[in-house]
Amino acid sequence: MTFRVVFAPEAEAELGRLADYIEDRTGSIAVAEGYVLRLVDHCLALAHFPERGTRRDDIRPGLRTMGFERRATIAFAIEEDRVTILRVLYAGRQFGAGS
Repeated sequence: MTFRVVFAPEAEAELGRLADYIEDRTGSIAVAEGYVLRLVDHCLALAHFPERGTRRDDIRPGLRTMGFERRATIAFAIEEDRVTILRVLYAGRQFGAGS
């Protein structure tokens, strides 16, 4: 079964802010776009193997997280035939800490 991967509005906004942050730090839009595109591709791969990552029921029932290139954490939930990317946290940001 192939799952549909969707991005919550919060995750989409975080991807935009992440691209801006990387561009500001590196001075390169190409570097920023490359990183964000790799991250999005990593998320889209959940269509085939959605039960990757670590279950985080202690935060929210059904929540799973997985890392990306040691700098980002992707929070997602599996719902019937869909994987929803809920958050994209970069550089140590945490859930529930004003992030």
